[in-house]
Amino acid sequence: MRILLVSAASSIHTVRWANGLAARGHEVHLASVHLPGKHPFSSDVKVHICPTHGSAGYLTGAAWLHRLEHQIRPDVVNVHYATGYGTLARMARLRTPVLLSVWGSDVYDFPRRNRLCAWLVRGNLASASRLASTSQAMAVVTRQYAPGRSISITPFGVDMNAFVPGPEPEPSDTVRIGTVKAMYAKYGIDDLIRAFAPVCSEHPQAELDLYGDGPDTEALKELAATLGVEEQVIFHGSVPHEQVPEALRKMDIFAALSTLDSESFGVAIIETGACGLPVVVSDVDGPAEVVEAGVTGFVVPRGDPAAAAEAFERLINEPELRLGMGRAGRRRVEAEYSWAHSLDLMEEAYAQAVEDAKCIPRNPARAVFGPRVAARRR
Repeated sequence: MRILLVSAASSIHTVRWANGLAARGHEVHLASVHLPGKHPFSSDVKVHICPTHGSAGYLTGAAWLHRLEHQIRPDVVNVHYATGYGTLARMARLRTPVLLSVWGSDVYDFPRRNRLCAWLVRGNLASASRLASTSQAMAVVTRQYAPGRSISITPFGVDMNAFVPGPEPEPSDTVRIGTVKAMYAKYGIDDLIRAFAPVCSEHPQAELDLYGDGPDTEALKELAATLGVEEQVIFHGSVPHEQVPEALRKMDIFAALSTLDSESFGVAIIETGACGLPVVVSDVDGPAEVVEAGVTGFVVPRGDPAAAAEAFERLINEPELRLGMGRAGRRRVEAEYSWAHSLDLMEEAYAQAVEDAKCIPRNPARAVFGPRVAARRR
């Protein structure tokens, strides 16, 4: 299949989809208004960068994308993100079947800003042949703006060969709680530090390992100092994705205490499960969906450090429970979230988008921001 991805070249998730599909023998092209970042594309992926970079490209790149589609003549176009790239694809008047993949804030946050934003997202969703979501929870939210539409579930999967458990730890008084998250308010790192503080008072040799960077780093360091745990809270900074498995294997418990439902899928959480670790997560949509509460980890109310601290205490005091949850997490990820299975689901979604497009009549006279832009092959 000849696939045209329309997505940010700077995103690790774009890179993984492009490389994974190319490895399966598909001819993969990527159209992006963002320059590639630190994550490399396979030599089999053909990357096309819009002459206008950044957000301006969403509005000025339509003619460029239309010409590129005409040159490539793909079997399917997979647009990632319903706002910027969704608008670009809609204005380009693509004639190929389009699968529009929503990511999170594009349906959770952006449409709630005002009526104009909601109108834009509704139109972009309506312009696609089919929709895709990484989680069931986000599919429910998406249907608020696209009632009655078919939505494929295409989760971000885990490389089960890279994310593997380490050797079972020897009994030790040192327990390492950790997370791999950017230092942004919505990820609840402040709640994590507050939850760790009382744990640390009961277990002085406990450590909290924070992997990630961001604008809140200094404020979080100050919070740790205020709570008297600055020696036990270790800020490692960001690590390349290929080093994440090693970082996870140094932990005993993984925590993700996000505060907003726009974190629509728990990638780090299923990577943790693949490494055989128990998790403590907040009850926001994405993380809660990928955790089997009481089996692979604990789900606690968002914004409730005391509840998280209680879950940490139980896992620390019951090592067999901790190890059992880790094993159950590995089994769950193998069954539902392997990278191979995710690629299978995406290929199925492409085939469904092509079939769905056959049922949608094309009206080339409609305005760019009319209800449905074309989905018919040349």
